[in-house]
Amino acid sequence: MRFVFDTNVYISAFIVPRSKSDLAYRLAERGVFELAVSDAILKELTGKLGSRFGYTAEDIRQVENAVREVAIVFGPETELSVVPDEPDNRILECAIAARASAIVTGDRHLLRLGYYQEIGIMTVSDLLYSFPSML
Repeated sequence: MRFVFDTNVYISAFIVPRSKSDLAYRLAERGVFELAVSDAILKELTGKLGSRFGYTAEDIRQVENAVREVAIVFGPETELSVVPDEPDNRILECAIAARASAIVTGDRHLLRLGYYQEIGIMTVSDLLYSFPSML
């Protein structure tokens, strides 16, 4: 199974130790499932960590390197405009390019879709519920 994490999941994973997002990220680190990411998602993540959470350039570099070690980087081939929030469209693009099983997010615009081109859209809690014996 392959999942795409929305930026909000990564932020929660790195900002809040032992959060549900942190647990989900640790499952990916352990190889329980594959994690897919794109350069656009990484750019949004690193930008928010610096501007909203005061991460230093070195901290940002460490987070980006950590994600790149765990996730497979995909380059989307198509540009979408499905939801009003443009960064959310980058999540959909990555999921399509990665042929992901699902997108994991807390974003209401994406969650409202439920599915996009047969790619499920779920919360972190839904993901963790799928792997109870791995927690």
